[in-house]
Amino acid sequence: MDTILVVNAGSSSVKFQIFAIEGEGRLRRQIKGQMDGIGRRPRLRASAANGDPLADRAYPIEAVSDIPAAMAVAGGWLRDELRISPIAVGHRVVHGGPDYDRPVAIDHGVVSRLERLIALAPLHQPHNLAPIRSLLANFPALPQVACFDTAFHRTHGAVADHYAIPHRLHAEGVRRYGFHGLSYEYIAKTLPQIAPDVGKGRVIVAHLGSGASMCALKGGRSVESTMGFTALDGLPMGTRPGQIDPGVVLYLISEKGMSASNVQNFLYRDCGLKGLSGISNDMRELEASDDPHAALAIEYFVYRIGLNAGMLAAALQGVDAFVFTAGIGENSAGIRRHIGEQLAWLGVTLDPVENSRHAQLISRSDSLIPVYVVPTDEELMIAQHTLSLLLNGPSLNPARERAA
Repeated sequence: MDTILVVNAGSSSVKFQIFAIEGEGRLRRQIKGQMDGIGRRPRLRASAANGDPLADRAYPIEAVSDIPAAMAVAGGWLRDELRISPIAVGHRVVHGGPDYDRPVAIDHGVVSRLERLIALAPLHQPHNLAPIRSLLANFPALPQVACFDTAFHRTHGAVADHYAIPHRLHAEGVRRYGFHGLSYEYIAKTLPQIAPDVGKGRVIVAHLGSGASMCALKGGRSVESTMGFTALDGLPMGTRPGQIDPGVVLYLISEKGMSASNVQNFLYRDCGLKGLSGISNDMRELEASDDPHAALAIEYFVYRIGLNAGMLAAALQGVDAFVFTAGIGENSAGIRRHIGEQLAWLGVTLDPVENSRHAQLISRSDSLIPVYVVPTDEELMIAQHTLSLLLNGPSLNPARERAA
């Protein structure tokens, strides 16, 4: 059976999934896995779609020192032990810049253009590109597809897309992009199946995880997002500050003597929940802590979500539903409860029982705005885009070089 490999690479891990291609272009998830601890304590973990374990293996540091090595180990396991050789590979790429408003078949030219965006997503872009380069070098005929977190938001109007800066900078690509687009695209496609009337209306989606943002959907299209030029803006995140006065950056440079690279590292790695709490960037640890700084970090997180909900409600000129998704949004009943209290002015009233059991609909029947919990599936979106280009994309070579 033909399969598609989906890859999501980070700084010290490579997550992967295998989807089988069935009749009429349907996809069935077969395997979920990841190689984590790269360069420290490498470990391959994988399970079948039903959760049954398939692998849990540790490796010496020197055997998996970087992402290409991790790809080789995971690919060898898929190929040699499971006899799986994908016919195409889909990748999550965080930043597509002004050039890409949809998934694209990858070649060396595409990689070169995406490399120019590394400074705009330094936590993600270089690691997203590493497995792409590795596969291009080792399996040059294997079709690869880049799926961008920015692409879904390219439907924004000009007013939402611009900063109040000279037009020449906008022409160069300095504009509000928005991120987590693969997640929002999945919610936009799934919500009409859950609540058809709501799916066609005005919806605020909160993608709350280590990276966090919110999106305003109107008729299933993104019209506004809390994130902008980079993945630093908007909500506070695990280690990123979210919205911050640009004057703070100027202060760090002029008064604290920090270099641009030091400021970048500071904003991406030392702020957010980690910086506010002084304890952790993990919401689970903060919720379990009795430290007042942890409580402040949680309160700030919830408060900023409430503020941004007001902004997105204004962009939509009303709200027909609110959706929680991603790690915190899907799993923390406590955070959802606090956010629900912040949204009471919109007419939101959560059902404590349904919220505590993580039901799909967690608002009370008399809530003016229904509130849903919808697990996201970025990997399925990537697989669907890859299959679509494989079947229909004129620039994606159907000649196959099976590999993993």
